[in-house]
Amino acid sequence: MIRLMLFLLAMLLLFSPAAGANEDLGSILEGIRNRYGPLSGLSVPYTREVITRSMSMLGEQARGDMASGTIYFRHPSSLRLEQKKPKVEIIIANKDTLWWYIPEKKRAYRYEAREFGRELRLLSNIFRGLSRVEESFQVLLQGRNKSGKYEMELIPDPPWQEINRITLTVTEGHEIRTVRIHNQMGSITLFRLGPFTEKKEFEKGFFRFTPPEGVRLITQ
Repeated sequence: MIRLMLFLLAMLLLFSPAAGANEDLGSILEGIRNRYGPLSGLSVPYTREVITRSMSMLGEQARGDMASGTIYFRHPSSLRLEQKKPKVEIIIANKDTLWWYIPEKKRAYRYEAREFGRELRLLSNIFRGLSRVEESFQVLLQGRNKSGKYEMELIPDPPWQEINRITLTVTEGHEIRTVRIHNQMGSITLFRLGPFTEKKEFEKGFFRFTPPEGVRLITQ
């Protein structure tokens, strides 16, 4: 369950972009809001890597657990995560319910949204352009990294049990390229994001889920 929460949280942070050469934190947040706030929906390809504490000490010599797929979001709070590799998994979430479907195991898990209230609120906040991020996080601008991108750090305030901090790497064009979720044990969940595509419409039922025949339904 913790891994699922990390996955969701990471999806949450996917679309906060960054700043121009001499912008301060306020200008960056304004740019994020202007760019993502007006969008009615979007999709973005991603790869996800889980790096343990021991792996991080080895640097580039060690590679963690890898996965890839596409994330879809529709304003104000509908989310769909389609993992393609290493195996197909689908997560669908809205303000009321979260579904986690694993076709290979013929299982579908159903959760009440209140169990994920904090994470879902953060997701909606980010995909709307981080409009209220200061209410839940201390936001810090760390400057540029070696590749010239800006780095922002989100520190949960008040502290979260599982998460230490979240680091966003952003281009000068206000587009996030990586999201790092640092947990309290020293492991990192790293998301690398491709260019996003605006989606004004989704097919009917895209953000709903009905368990296929033969799939075991597990309600949590």
